[in-house]
Amino acid sequence: MNQNEANSGYRIAVPAEFEEVFTHFYFDENTTAKPISRTVLPSYQTIMVFNFGPPVSFLTTPGNQVSIPPVVVTGPVRQLVHYIMPPGSAMLIANFKDDAFFRFFGIALVCETAVHPDELINSNCFTMLWNELNRMPDNAARVKYLLDFCRPYLKERNNLMEQIAEFRNGHVSPIKELSGRNDLTERAVQLHHKKLLGYSAKEIARYQRFLKAVRMLQEITAAAPKVDWFEVIAECGYYDQSQLIHDFKHYLQLSPSKYLKLQQDICNPRP
Repeated sequence: MNQNEANSGYRIAVPAEFEEVFTHFYFDENTTAKPISRTVLPSYQTIMVFNFGPPVSFLTTPGNQVSIPPVVVTGPVRQLVHYIMPPGSAMLIANFKDDAFFRFFGIALVCETAVHPDELINSNCFTMLWNELNRMPDNAARVKYLLDFCRPYLKERNNLMEQIAEFRNGHVSPIKELSGRNDLTERAVQLHHKKLLGYSAKEIARYQRFLKAVRMLQEITAAAPKVDWFEVIAECGYYDQSQLIHDFKHYLQLSPSKYLKLQQDICNPRP
């Protein structure tokens, strides 16, 4: 996020009861007299945005600008996203964790196209939810109301998803491992993975490798002025320097060296 602009944004923690559903909530507003630009990193999370002021513009790719209505869902967020907040704008963002969106709606988004959540169910309950939230005086009340609203909609987690969420062995293919555990073909596991999460195991493995490289760079630059790029490549599992550069340009539209120069102006990625 651009720290040179006035920043009123802050994270709101999630109660233990909902830690498998949301990673956090985030509130942002523009109290200045001019538009403010924000930049956030990909998270591979689906987000629901409640807009309580003038329309906020999301720019997901060059030339692709989406005006955010009062409530919208989008994700999984796979690449760098810019958004512009006009004066007087305010947003509350719910960050869905893992398969939580599927547990609400019975589907997972598979692209970053913004969708009104009322289009995904047979009622206008999210429009009514926004009306209630918009009347509330503070975000603590809004988050509490939103969590209470969620309870009757939330389905039990799929057994295969439990195994995907707990899978931590980075040296073995999760698809191959879970195929053997559940007597399913690898193709069937792949389809379940995308159905539940909205992205493939291969996609998230690539993203996690990229995150490891980003964190390693942060650790190195905090201790020394020079980066040994070959150390980063070897430690993070890249084939060569060109593959590392390709991932940084894919996720951030920046080379690794340019990222190092600009990282103080960009929100750090979340696990």
